[in-house]
Amino acid sequence: MVIRSEALGCGAYLPERVLTNQELATLVDTSDEWIRARTGIIERRIAAEGELTSDLAVKASEAALAASGVTPDEVDLIVLATATPDYTFPSTATTVQARLGMDHGAAFDVQAVCSGFIYALATADNFIRAGQAGTALVIGAETFSRILDWTDRGTCVLFGDGAGALVIRGAECPGASSDRGVLSTHLHSDGRQRDLLYVDGGPSSTQTVGHLRMEGREVFRHAVTNLAAVVNEALVANGLEPDDIDWLVPHQANQRILDATARKLGMPAERVISTVARHANTSAASVPLALAEAVEDGRIKRGDLLLLEAMGGGFTWGASLLRW
Repeated sequence: MVIRSEALGCGAYLPERVLTNQELATLVDTSDEWIRARTGIIERRIAAEGELTSDLAVKASEAALAASGVTPDEVDLIVLATATPDYTFPSTATTVQARLGMDHGAAFDVQAVCSGFIYALATADNFIRAGQAGTALVIGAETFSRILDWTDRGTCVLFGDGAGALVIRGAECPGASSDRGVLSTHLHSDGRQRDLLYVDGGPSSTQTVGHLRMEGREVFRHAVTNLAAVVNEALVANGLEPDDIDWLVPHQANQRILDATARKLGMPAERVISTVARHANTSAASVPLALAEAVEDGRIKRGDLLLLEAMGGGFTWGASLLRW
């Protein structure tokens, strides 16, 4: 028998403010047609004035706890993925911990940009497997609108704000690929690619927050190659084939990346969860947002095998096989 991290439930939160492509076209030299053709994005959500990453994270967490039938008293670990924390410190996770009424356990942030949720899930899963946590709240939350250069049409059209959360709990399982829960996680990074996707500010370098900068074509090329490779790595590690996957739940960066990754895997588009048209790229929040939507609308059912994957600045990338 082995310990697996079983998924108990998930939740999501999106800010109320909707920013459409048509509205963006009044701010920068772009058009709805241009954005749709290159990204598949139609609209994105923008956090309200004074609405912080922790605010989004708390609402997503409350939804996940409610869906799981779990109280904050039962959670002994919070791992929150974000590249847009409320403050340099303390961690946004500790703010969420306090607002949920938790006075025990541990809470901390992880930073792997768009791969953040996969990194956070791997971290929480390993805590549970090691016996150092029993029930964990894994969160991806971002207010990326705060680090965008709204005069740069190559980046400001791509991103949005949001949060998603997942509750996992340790359970004894036979140790087979038919087990429920996290079957495996696979993480990678390559710091040599830093200049292709980064923020040009920070406490130590410029004493400012900075703005996101990206070489879009190069990021696209690396994303398709790296994501297909890590997905295959996850399948091989578990003795599975692409046909065994019920749902691919990818990072929602660009519809063309989603399509290209599915083609490389030989997966039909109808088995790929896509929310990019309405959410845009919400960085660490995109995978749990997509997961929560597909669970909520009934596409993802108990027993389904999910493959979660993402790539982000660093570069970082990773995948996880999860049987819901």
